[in-house]
Amino acid sequence: MDLALTNQHSASPKLYTPEHHYPRATPHQIAANAAEAPWHKMRSTAQPSLERVALGASLSNMDNKLDIYRRELVDVQGVPLFWSIVEEWSQVESFESRPDDLLIATYPKSGTTWVSEIVDLIYNNGDAEKCKRDAIYNRVPFMELIVPGIENGIEDLKKMQSPRLVKTHLPVQLLPSSFWKNNCKMVYVARNAKDVAVSYYYFYQMAKLHPEPGTWEEFLGKFMTGKVAFGSWYDHVKGWWEKRKDYRILYLFYEDMKENPKREIQKLMKFLDKNLPEETVNKIIYHSSFDVMKQNPCANYTTVPSFDMDHSVSPFMRKGIAGDWKNKFTVAQNEKFEEDYEKKMKGSTLQFRSEI
Repeated sequence: MDLALTNQHSASPKLYTPEHHYPRATPHQIAANAAEAPWHKMRSTAQPSLERVALGASLSNMDNKLDIYRRELVDVQGVPLFWSIVEEWSQVESFESRPDDLLIATYPKSGTTWVSEIVDLIYNNGDAEKCKRDAIYNRVPFMELIVPGIENGIEDLKKMQSPRLVKTHLPVQLLPSSFWKNNCKMVYVARNAKDVAVSYYYFYQMAKLHPEPGTWEEFLGKFMTGKVAFGSWYDHVKGWWEKRKDYRILYLFYEDMKENPKREIQKLMKFLDKNLPEETVNKIIYHSSFDVMKQNPCANYTTVPSFDMDHSVSPFMRKGIAGDWKNKFTVAQNEKFEEDYEKKMKGSTLQFRSEI
């Protein structure tokens, strides 16, 4: 595949070196870390490598870690992605899926972690303790996320036993071809654009692999033109919507899940050929509720260190509601957004609710 790579970063940042590595959390650390996470409690059940044991060196080089953060996005076929993903794009493109993989695909801030927790609960027959075996980002690896020396979703997935749960934010045209070849089942969750834009703005502020978001007005402009990580929301939701006609894709809506979680969980169970008693379904509804997940360190990302995700700026799990955009958009912004939305969504059969 030919890649049209356009680096939007003018400076030449220093390369990331092994001395910047840091270890990740064990399951016991994750379980114990219900409040704030010390920097060294990081993201894996694997034993730290020798490189990652040098805590002193890592601490002394904390400032240098900023080299990998807040860098500009780089385009792959017109889709802005994190620089580190693009550097290792051949790994992503050649990823080998397995026929029994379940792919969980979303545009960012559309309910990814929520549906991942629900599916893991379904796979484990509603046993919430089994779902606390590890952090959600280890139970459902983020396939394309590669950051040198820190994170490699491809490698994490290779080590996993089947059946695997696989997370992606890639637009449909960038998904590794093995998923289509193996006719894998896929769950796509879509959320209304205005709530996504607001949630993404706060996420940009706290998750430092993203570039600086700028003001809300500036970020909203970037969102509307697709100049944010993983590209245009409009193209993303429409692309997956069309693909569902030809492949085994269950297309869900965030607002439907908020309105009637039981109904949507039952849709998921039917799609996954799982038949669970009503008592178990009710347990899944409870353990995947926003308030419970927000307090669950295996689901709320508090085990990620603050130099990567700063929950004091904005928590990873912020509000989890439909219609919060009304607290952020001005009247003028809403009018401009609606006018642009009509143009971009014209001709699509997709219908969203901006509140419930």
